[in-house]
Amino acid sequence: MNIAVNVQRAANQVAAEMLPGQAQIERWVRTALRGKYPDAQLTVRVVGYEESQKLNETYRHRRGPTNVLSFPFEHPEMVQPPLLGDVVICAPLVIKEAYDQGKETVAHWAHLVVHGVLHLIGYDHNNADEARAMEELERIIMMELQYPDPYANDEVA
Repeated sequence: MNIAVNVQRAANQVAAEMLPGQAQIERWVRTALRGKYPDAQLTVRVVGYEESQKLNETYRHRRGPTNVLSFPFEHPEMVQPPLLGDVVICAPLVIKEAYDQGKETVAHWAHLVVHGVLHLIGYDHNNADEARAMEELERIIMMELQYPDPYANDEVA
């Protein structure tokens, strides 16, 4: 597999040791892609509250920062490049959520990377059926990564 993951770190509010490493992120991405995209390129951008809020308000028209955003690359119909798109993760929010939800921080990071990558390849949760299918796949992937069910204690995904 030739999967290229560009990791960008722009979360100045978070100490480097609180962030996952390149190898961890690449492992999570590869597992989420499940061999279906052997030649893939994507970016995982780790940001702070301000950038997350700006992107969330600009592209989703929702106030405040959010934990993960995905921006699938929209390619011309006749061309199938390996570029999948970008996943943007708000580092301070991930850490806060993990603490608030009693989750291991690394497991929450893994889940949000997986969740974002699944959005890049067409999964969504706009209705109950889509949400169930996506959550089930996330559970399977997280189990493969040897992390707990990310939805075990959640009421809403």
